[in-house]
Parts: sequence; structure tokens; C-alpha cells
Amino acid sequence: MKPVVCFGEIMLRLSPPDQQRLRQAMPGRLETTFAGAEVNVAVAVAMLGGRAEFVTALPTNPLAEAGVAAVRATGVGVDRIVWRDEGRLGLYFVEAGAGQRGGLVVYDREGSTYAQTGPAAYAWDQILAGAGWLHTTGIAAGVSAVAAEATLAAVTAARQAGVPVSCDLNFRRKLWRWAPGVAPAELARRTLRGLLPHTDLLIGNPADLAEVIGAEFDPGTGPATDDGRARHEALARRLAGAFPQLRWVAMTLRQSHTASHHAWGALLLRVADGQVWHAPAGADGGYAPYQIEPIVDRIGTGDAFAGALILALQTPELAPPGRALAFATAAGCLAHSVPGDFLLCSRAEVEQLMAGVAGGQVAR
Repeated sequence: MKPVVCFGEIMLRLSPPDQQRLRQAMPGRLETTFAGAEVNVAVAVAMLGGRAEFVTALPTNPLAEAGVAAVRATGVGVDRIVWRDEGRLGLYFVEAGAGQRGGLVVYDREGSTYAQTGPAAYAWDQILAGAGWLHTTGIAAGVSAVAAEATLAAVTAARQAGVPVSCDLNFRRKLWRWAPGVAPAELARRTLRGLLPHTDLLIGNPADLAEVIGAEFDPGTGPATDDGRARHEALARRLAGAFPQLRWVAMTLRQSHTASHHAWGALLLRVADGQVWHAPAGADGGYAPYQIEPIVDRIGTGDAFAGALILALQTPELAPPGRALAFATAAGCLAHSVPGDFLLCSRAEVEQLMAGVAGGQVAR
């Protein structure tokens, strides 16, 4: 398998222990890990047995070096990272939800080295030589105008080189603040409409996918019903119509009963013939989402799904669309069980869940 190149930002993540609120934990102790949508995807690919390279720009300091060491330890290549004296490492704070209290993310990433680094810093001809895939996200473009230019340059170079491109929309309303007088949703829509014509695989949740085409989306009775599935499939087909070069549209289907209990599944549309698959499937073959309760950590689970899907579509024994989707959905499910953003699970564990081994037994 040729390497999957992932482009975006890595940050230091700080979280209160034991589902505390930030005001309880500070002053005091915060737990630190490293994270970022694009590096999460790279880690997922590597942990599941594929090859991945992470490309970003970082400040030359011990914090950033520790982050790169953490990424390298998962098997992800880091030789294409751009090191600079300017800027800083971005931070974000995560307050985990519990029960009926939702979670909270606070960003502190303005002025990061990545946000200040323009397209000229990245040698895409060299980076993409021998690559099998390029992955990026709406977050990579949403950080700053300069980052948006760099992201567009990356997908344009990949398109010209014949390297397939995936984009996870990952709309974050707290970003997209770099054009005064333009609302975040409108700025995201304008920018992503420039990126998506270079994209082969589009990934997102229903709300994000509807946002990019300026559509209202009514989920109806939810994806577990015939009516809900029809609405979600119709949205996927609208996206395929809006961006005719797309080959695949993947949609994560999450129903949040509480912060501690989610139903999780996904659908995949093959644009060429309009066929749609849903996962996971129940005993009767119908859609039967995973019931995840309790949730250990939901941040990064969509990235685990994306990384697993990218890997599966390039792996012959996993590539049949229904199996690729089932593999990705199972990976996303397991990611809810691991603290932190990274998918620290193996391909064997994902395939066990696909086979119905879901009882959480101890391996002795």
C-alpha cells in the first residue's frame, strides 16, 4: 500500500480528569495528549497496518518535538514536517460531557505556526511522489486565510499528480473567523466549494454535508428507519450532483441519546452507479447501529472512521464497499472506548467487532 499523506495541524490537547469541568480542575491538574483531525487520521491508518505520512508546520521547541515523537511512535512518517522559528503550537481544551451535560471544546490556536505557514513552504511535488492518497479536512482550511491557501494548494497538487483526495468537512463554527463581516458558515461554504472539485472521497456528518451546499436537512425519524435512511441517502446524492467529480460520499450517522450513550453507524454512496451501503448490519441484514454506552471519549472518533475507510478502500480484501464501510464503522465504534483522540486499536480488534465479538471479554 502506498502511503496516505495527511495535511493539517497537530495541537496539544488538555483535559480535566474524571469528567470534571475546567473550572473544577483549574488551578490544578490537566491531562495532556496530542491531537488534530488530520494527524488522527494518519495515526488510524498506521495503527490499522497501513502507511501514513503527516505534513504540517511546527515551531522549533520542545512541545512540538514531543508531539512529533508521539506521532512517530504510532508508526506515522514525520519527515515532511516543516519546522519554523515563528509561531507556536496550537492548544485546545476538552471538557468531557456526561449524561445530559454535553461536552465543550475551547480552542487556543490563533497565531500557531501552522496557521501562519503559506503554500510556498510545502514541496508538494516531492511530498506526493509515490503517495497513494492525500487526506485533509475543513479544519485544515478553517484556521486562517493562509492555511486555506495552503490546503487548496495541497489538493490541487494531488489532483494534478493523479493522487486521490479525501476531505472530511469537519465544520467547526468556532473557527472560520478570518474574514471580517463574513459569517463562519458562509466563509466555510465558499472555501470548501473551492476544495471539493479536487476531491474523490467526501466525508462528513449530515449537518456538515448539508451546510456545504447551503441546504436545510431534516433527519426525519432518524437513520434507523426507512424514512430516515431515505432522507440521508437523498442528501448524499445531492452532494454527488453538486460535485460531479466525486467518486464516494461517506456519511457518519450519530444519534446522541445522552453524552454517555450514542447510536453509531454510517452510509457510503458510490457515485458511479448510485448504490448505497449502510453499516453496521443486524442479523436480518438491516441497518442496526452500534449502541455505545458508556462513551469513554468521543473526540476523534470520526477521524478513526475516516482513516479506516481510506485504508480499507486501498486494501484488496477490505475494498468491497460494504466491507470497507463495515470496517470503518467498527473502527469508529472502538475509538469511543479509548481516551484521547488517537485510535489505539489494531486491525484484528476491528475485524473481531465486525464479526460480532462485542462482549468486551478479557483476552488471556
